[in-house]
Amino acid sequence: MQQPEKGSKKLLNAWAFYDWANSVYSLVIASAVFPIFYNALFNEGETDVSVFGTSVKGTALISFTTAFAFLFVAFISPLLSGIADYSGNKKIFLKLFCYLGSFSCIGLYWFSLENIYWSLVCYFFGLVGFWGSLVFYNSYLPDIAYSEQQDAVSAKGYSMGYIGSVFLLIFNLAMVMFPDVFGLEDSPGEPAAVKAMRWSFVSVGIWWIIFSQYTYYYLPKGTRKNKVTTDVMLNGFRELQKVWSQLKQNLTLKRYLGAFFVYSMAVQTVMLVATYFGAEEIAWGEGSAKQMGLIISILLIQIVAVGGAVITSRLSKTYGNIKTLIIINSIWAVICVCAFFITLPIHFYITAAFVGLVMGGIQSLSRSTYSKFLPETKDTASFFSFYDVTEKIGIVIGMLLYGAIDQVFGSMRYSVIFLTVFFVAGIFLLRRVLKKS
Repeated sequence: MQQPEKGSKKLLNAWAFYDWANSVYSLVIASAVFPIFYNALFNEGETDVSVFGTSVKGTALISFTTAFAFLFVAFISPLLSGIADYSGNKKIFLKLFCYLGSFSCIGLYWFSLENIYWSLVCYFFGLVGFWGSLVFYNSYLPDIAYSEQQDAVSAKGYSMGYIGSVFLLIFNLAMVMFPDVFGLEDSPGEPAAVKAMRWSFVSVGIWWIIFSQYTYYYLPKGTRKNKVTTDVMLNGFRELQKVWSQLKQNLTLKRYLGAFFVYSMAVQTVMLVATYFGAEEIAWGEGSAKQMGLIISILLIQIVAVGGAVITSRLSKTYGNIKTLIIINSIWAVICVCAFFITLPIHFYITAAFVGLVMGGIQSLSRSTYSKFLPETKDTASFFSFYDVTEKIGIVIGMLLYGAIDQVFGSMRYSVIFLTVFFVAGIFLLRRVLKKS
């Protein structure tokens, strides 16, 4: 097969299609079904888990495990990106993390509080696989698209991801709400709906593997055949040092990364804990009202997010990327303040709609803005590794703070209101990016 040229529609579509393949993880596992499933494992009034000889609040345990997984990704990303740049083959690492994440999702079928250590290992490596693959996926953006194409193709990727993941989520939710149609029945100690959730984790792994093949078929493999040695394995960390040195000469990029570090810390934390917050802090009523309410909220977020990513892309053309990011961060700050006071389902639905509006927009625009600020270079994996390490360390700090406040105060409301500080600081730092010196 002849390799499609940079900027070609076929290549851009193939790159964006990986969002269709992997976004089912971020929706079904990170945001939707797994948080509902995890909440359902606890008996009425029970919130703690016994782990490593101590009792930890369930939501805090997930926050800490998530933070540790991101810390692991932050450490290995420069190691692997250095090898990828030197060997000239980013695709193999994209595949490696894809398959690690996919099979870990399938492993979540056996998740239980009784077997908590195996369960957390599957959760841990599912997250590592998803975010590790994004390091190499994002680094392809300047390789496959010209500068003027990057905002649009980045937004297209996120939009495709939201649409594709909603398709699978609807199928999974049909299994949860009508398990008898799929041959699932109640058994002692486990309702049929919970069994359906377990099968949804398997479907995520299979979906991710199958649809990613289209991306792998068209993405360039690379031409260099340099031999990877022990010394080369440390190249990624050396490359991060070089990137840091170059930031000193690129004031705009340095200021932008500082702002991104701060506001992304809050954005990703909110996205990772939103469903847990809704499950624990909202008065849903009796019976299956909580489950249905959370499902409606998640679907609402995803549907609105598709339009949000497109609207953000258009706003950036009119007002510029940085000014648009300032507007979005302002909306995020208001959302966090409002979240502290919400108690009823209708409040949560309205908040979810606003989260959807700014969720996809801030992610796609942040990625394309960084790509535009990059200097001319062939080793884009190193710069995107730096970007991803910045994001992951921010998430580690955000999730640890969120989990600690949740554990100490016994309520996630105080954790959410604390995140407002990061959005306000992000606005201030983004305004500095607009300055010439």
